[in-house]
Amino acid sequence: MEMNPLFCSFLACTFPHPNPLLSSSSSSSSSLLRSTTPKPSSSTYPPFLRISANTKNVKVKLHPTFYATPAATSEFPEIEIEIPKPPGARMVVTEKKRQVPVLPSSPLVTIFNSLDDFINYFIGLPLPPSIDPNHVLSGNFAPVDELPPTECEVIEGSLPRCLHGGAYIRNGPNPQFYPRGPYHLFDGDGMLHSIRISQSQSHGRAVPVFCSRYVKTYKYIIEKRAGCPVIPNLFSGFRCLAGCAVAIARVLTGQFDPLNGISVANTSVAFFSGHLYALAESDLPYSVRVREDGDIETLGRCDFDGNLSASMTAHPKIDPNTGEAFAFRYSPVRPFLTYFRFDAQGKKQPDVPISSLSRPSFFHDFAISERYAIFPDIQLWMNPVEMVMRGGSPVGTDPTKVSRVGIIPRYAKDESEMRWFQVPGFNILHTINAWDEDDGDAIVMVAPNILSIEHAIERMDLIHNSLEKLRIDMKTGTVTRQRLSQWNLEFAVINPGYLGKKNRYVYSAVGAPFPKISGIVKLDILSASSTTDQECIVAKRMYEPGCYGGEPFFVAKEPENPEAEEDDGYVLSYVHDEQSGESRFLVMDAQSPDLHIVAAVKLPARVPYGFHGLFVRQCDLKMDS
Repeated sequence: MEMNPLFCSFLACTFPHPNPLLSSSSSSSSSLLRSTTPKPSSSTYPPFLRISANTKNVKVKLHPTFYATPAATSEFPEIEIEIPKPPGARMVVTEKKRQVPVLPSSPLVTIFNSLDDFINYFIGLPLPPSIDPNHVLSGNFAPVDELPPTECEVIEGSLPRCLHGGAYIRNGPNPQFYPRGPYHLFDGDGMLHSIRISQSQSHGRAVPVFCSRYVKTYKYIIEKRAGCPVIPNLFSGFRCLAGCAVAIARVLTGQFDPLNGISVANTSVAFFSGHLYALAESDLPYSVRVREDGDIETLGRCDFDGNLSASMTAHPKIDPNTGEAFAFRYSPVRPFLTYFRFDAQGKKQPDVPISSLSRPSFFHDFAISERYAIFPDIQLWMNPVEMVMRGGSPVGTDPTKVSRVGIIPRYAKDESEMRWFQVPGFNILHTINAWDEDDGDAIVMVAPNILSIEHAIERMDLIHNSLEKLRIDMKTGTVTRQRLSQWNLEFAVINPGYLGKKNRYVYSAVGAPFPKISGIVKLDILSASSTTDQECIVAKRMYEPGCYGGEPFFVAKEPENPEAEEDDGYVLSYVHDEQSGESRFLVMDAQSPDLHIVAAVKLPARVPYGFHGLFVRQCDLKMDS
């Protein structure tokens, strides 16, 4: 079994589950499983996981049936699980009149919670600001409640026609319960904040509908049922041996099963093969759907017909021409890196293990061109032993390591053609784009380079990113680098139709410092001389004092028009005013020198600062439904 990234070895082992819930292979439970017509639900359980509390106990595992497949996400049958109603349980009737037991905390849960509190208060090391929940969850990083679909007011301008019927969805951390101990920004439960641009039947105008929903992961459901945190966080939950021992004891006593995944699905959103997924690199994707009324449903954890056995990057690359999705996973055990892809129909192709890595590295993102896949092997590496023994981070820095870039043909069947090129000091978490030059004999990649990599995980406020263009001559092995801006830029995007092809324009967030974002800039990365550093910013919009935004996203006016200009479109983002407490959805003209606001929507609830998002067009939402 291959371990998930950032997953301690003792939890990655296949512990026997003392009191598992359900297994499709168990004959004792076969009579209890029956498919029914899928119905929408407001329950905290996914639509396909239905709980009733009136008959027998089921002593088999949950994880084989906790998967959805891409072919079934739109018509996933409900699974009815019959479990005993525990003493003192009360029944909650959902809007569909389903009876779901609210389980009181068991004595074991209470005991282990007390142990966690004792460890955090008396044994654990003092918390640095990066994992102190009182600091991390302050201001607009504080979590919010779910919000059902709610109509919004357009307070400035009008929403462009190319957005009508579509939805902008952004992912981010939003802990369901206040942490009992250490908490890192990357650890919060995934919450999707969506604004769907519906069409008013009575007025014939665009009506924005906003909704915030948790991604109903296995971790979310287990903890919702228990009424408290149960599954340890990946970035902050294993910082001492005593805490690790409690986590093992929770597994052995049946409080959770790591085989079902412990991901929070909080990093990004991707649309490929006709389906929408919430992603985090520590687990499988979770299939989600934006309904016609603007509500967001979690359909299930997807293993793609059993072909995806372990985790997947939160940054798959979707070829706009072929519809294929390219992805990878990394691991603390061999193979440390595995490359794979999905065809246009969503069928996963065989893994390509990369065995030339001698130690585990931290691969958060990668790039593709029309011929190659490009992997940055940076000075961050996975360090679970350091985390457990010394209370450090699961990701460590190695200043003696020389950064390098690995290049492999994107349709490679094995790693025999993988080539590595040393690029000292090139440390990137995110890529922006890559393309081929000289008929495939050279590769260009654009990405923000972290100048102080030692602060990348623990002190993001000290990070400065230098946007660079990297060119690798595949024949001579020559590597050249060019700085494109001195500004502190990250969370940058392009016109999605140019992914893997030579592009001119980049839209990037400006660190205030990070993780806060004070504005957006547009860069012309082809305007610079190929031999000298040059400032390439051609347009910018800085937010008002006290206002901070998120990652931008570019939407083309005419995505199907091959003659359209690359920058003919709009830049979208959520922005929050810390003085008034109000959040807005902004639509900006990508071609104007000041990224002029063409529409602003006042949102009915606060949107915490988060990570990555995308816009899904109406035709794609209909395909997913």
